[in-house]
Amino acid sequence: MADETITDEELDEIYRRMVDSFIDRANELAETNSPENVGMALLYAASRYNAHVVSSHAPVLEDYERDIPKAREFFQAQYQQMLDENFEDYKLNYTKYANFIRKQ
Repeated sequence: MADETITDEELDEIYRRMVDSFIDRANELAETNSPENVGMALLYAASRYNAHVVSSHAPVLEDYERDIPKAREFFQAQYQQMLDENFEDYKLNYTKYANFIRKQ
């Protein structure tokens, strides 16, 4: 349900809430599973969902096949940028994050 009147600020808030809900669920799963397995499950779920998103924009298989390379390039670049940003954030806040994790 896309609303054409939504502001960038509102969209950013919705995005942040979705991200936080995924992280909350991942943290719940990490209570009974290894964090590495939870992380891999998140990656797999994202790839599966994004394949669905790309296919939903293609009326026929040939269009989907044509769109895959560009979609792959887009998602890989986005992931690389997000991963780099989060590595940098954790580096800058390592002590704060490490203390938070140890307290739980």
